[in-house]
Amino acid sequence: MSSTRNASDISGVTPDGAAWLASAGTYPRSTLSHWRERAGAPVVLPCGTVFDVVSAPAVFGRRMLDRMWDEGPGSGPVAELRGRMLLFAAPGTAQRLPALLEWEEWGAHGRADAVPPLLCHGTGDAVTVPAPVGGAAAPARSGSRWLVAPDTRHPWLPGPEVLLWAAVRAARAAVRISIFPPADQGANVYDVSRRR
Repeated sequence: MSSTRNASDISGVTPDGAAWLASAGTYPRSTLSHWRERAGAPVVLPCGTVFDVVSAPAVFGRRMLDRMWDEGPGSGPVAELRGRMLLFAAPGTAQRLPALLEWEEWGAHGRADAVPPLLCHGTGDAVTVPAPVGGAAAPARSGSRWLVAPDTRHPWLPGPEVLLWAAVRAARAAVRISIFPPADQGANVYDVSRRR
């Protein structure tokens, strides 16, 4: 993030950030022109060249984001759209992350409730991104906003390993996985700490 930005307000896209987003499309100048005319309008942009996007349910995505900022390297741009968290990632992440999640046995061991499916958008996919202007200028009905807005022409984007790390830690925080089977509720429990 740029050191000149107010750390408490990272939800507004800068002109450089808007230029970076627009560069993902076939006609970047048209996208920028559209935003100049309708600053509160979201747009659909292709993935795979400038960025990939990993989409998670909002609560789980927030847990991932918290892990990335509290314990890890931070995140790239992050948006919220219609109950989903859009984590912008390095190109190629959408292709590699599913294999890493499979290797991690994502959703196994009864974790399916705490570990929702992550949708990976890469080459050939497109996503709706929020308008560059947040707050009162953005229409409330769009249900979209920037949580961490792009602020440079070359923002740092996490790769698949960072997102795997964040997802695993978010899942572990949501559900404590035990290597022991659940206790038999009808079993007698004896205190053996006083044995000689």
